[in-house]
Amino acid sequence: MSAMNTASGTRKPLVIVLAVVGVVAIIVGILWFVGATPSFLNVGSHVKGHGGHLFRGAIAAVVGIGLLVFAWIQNKKS
Repeated sequence: MSAMNTASGTRKPLVIVLAVVGVVAIIVGILWFVGATPSFLNVGSHVKGHGGHLFRGAIAAVVGIGLLVFAWIQNKKS
């Protein structure tokens, strides 16, 4: 085995974890946009209004997309 094959083999679990967390973050972001988040995700959200939901949804979606892009880049390196 060469060093290149060993490095790509150890990168595979990282790519899988990044992709799964990215998809979950996008799903949570969509749930925040529509206001259907479970109560345990709204901890500290005591302000009555929907501005926080849009902000949290946007942040979750951006983080999810960023994680998916990072997973894709890591997968391309292997």
